[in-house]
Amino acid sequence: MRHRSLVFVLTVLASVLALAQVPKVGGELIIAFGTDPESLDPNKITSAPAGMVLTHVAETLLTMTEELEVAPLLAESWEFSEDNLTLILHLRKGVKFHDGTPFNAEAVKVNLERFRKATYAFLLFPRVQTIEAVDEYTVRLNLDKPFAPIIAHLTHNFVAIVSPKQIAELPEGQEIMAPVGTGPFKFDKWVRGEYVRLVRNDDYWGSKPYVDSVVFKVVPSDATRLVLLETGQVHAVMRVPPLDAPRVAATPGLEVVRVPGVRTIYIAFNYQRAPWTDVRVRQALNYAVDKEAIVKEILGGAGGVSDAPIMPLIFGHTGQNPYPYDPEKARKLLDEAGIPRGFKCTLYHPTGRYMMDAAIAEAVQAYLREVGIEAELITMEWAAYLAFLRKPVQEATFDMFMLGWGCVTLDADYGLFPLFHTSEWAPKGSNRSFYSNPVVDALLEQGRVTPDPEARKAIYAEAIKVLWEDAGWLFLHYEMQINAQSTKVKGLIHHPREYILAHRAWLE
Repeated sequence: MRHRSLVFVLTVLASVLALAQVPKVGGELIIAFGTDPESLDPNKITSAPAGMVLTHVAETLLTMTEELEVAPLLAESWEFSEDNLTLILHLRKGVKFHDGTPFNAEAVKVNLERFRKATYAFLLFPRVQTIEAVDEYTVRLNLDKPFAPIIAHLTHNFVAIVSPKQIAELPEGQEIMAPVGTGPFKFDKWVRGEYVRLVRNDDYWGSKPYVDSVVFKVVPSDATRLVLLETGQVHAVMRVPPLDAPRVAATPGLEVVRVPGVRTIYIAFNYQRAPWTDVRVRQALNYAVDKEAIVKEILGGAGGVSDAPIMPLIFGHTGQNPYPYDPEKARKLLDEAGIPRGFKCTLYHPTGRYMMDAAIAEAVQAYLREVGIEAELITMEWAAYLAFLRKPVQEATFDMFMLGWGCVTLDADYGLFPLFHTSEWAPKGSNRSFYSNPVVDALLEQGRVTPDPEARKAIYAEAIKVLWEDAGWLFLHYEMQINAQSTKVKGLIHHPREYILAHRAWLE
């Protein structure tokens, strides 16, 4: 009993001492991640690595907390009209962009009008018809129909607000390379393929950062990232290989951070290219791959087998029966579809972008070989990879490709509409597989404009059922994040959106 009492007293004392720690100001925080941002222009970015860097510099009107709740940011409050066709946003006062330009309703209007041409324009348009600067700190969005996910969409880091002066001075046809936002850090330098450096914004409207600067270092190799962490050359890393996590956790001065994720990993088919036009072939590949083994053996259990195109945390998720591992059934379906043994195809995949992505691609290749399909693995640098997959259908030469989708708004609209609706075919949108099904299109459109949450769930349940039976993807798994950091770092936030946030971090 005395032993337990002593443990309790020591635990309380440790907690008190931790609370008594005074954050230190100064120093440079270095975070290593796997892939270089493809852009830092809100209108052009399409990936979490770019979003993570941008969110330190340019803020959104609303935000998603680490508890996954919508909260005010540049907009302090908001309300809808009774008919749900008008959204009023009340903006924060006294905020300035890094170039000294005042943040106001006109700045928001300029940004949102520019966003009409963004890669992710579907987040607001075409439902938003007009944008009005009612007064200096009030913005009105007028909709043609009720738009159920709009509040969630306004938390998306790609709808970030940058200086209207920067937009006005941007040459025609060029993208923003050094964003000027209102965030706690200011852009300093970007060496492509190596690092992005940000410096503290001493005029930030909110709580000032503690560190002088943050460096996001591009390190594609999992092993190299860990060596850099273990030797003190970086302070935090993303995507620790699951099998290495116990060793890292046992290393003095290091700690592993596990965070729930919202990302689904999948392999898409070129839906407009034979033989992927045949549902039997798409279903066969789903039977050919042992997803449970991938999750258990390669991910070390840090995830789950997909039972829908979106993972269970997302509003609108309805689980299906996962395709079981059945290579005999896969061979039978391939035979029925007239696919000869030894059929050759391509499987493109990233390296260093997702947890164990290259290893998973190799496992899929091996499973496909067992059913008579010879898939050639091809990898590329991240920005080039995204550009390759954004070609129009007549120029798309791939057979299959691996990608992930983080449903960061926690709403099924974001997890389904951009990936499966015909209007979102690349290069306009993110439907890079050129999937098209009029039934799915109609359901996804209906889900966007139906205000009642229960009715929306039913709509998405039907859409997911169709997509599952249609084998719209080779459904793989969803991820848990495994990051690591030095114990000398305090206040670092590992966000479920797949971001490491340095806003309130400090170094001992």
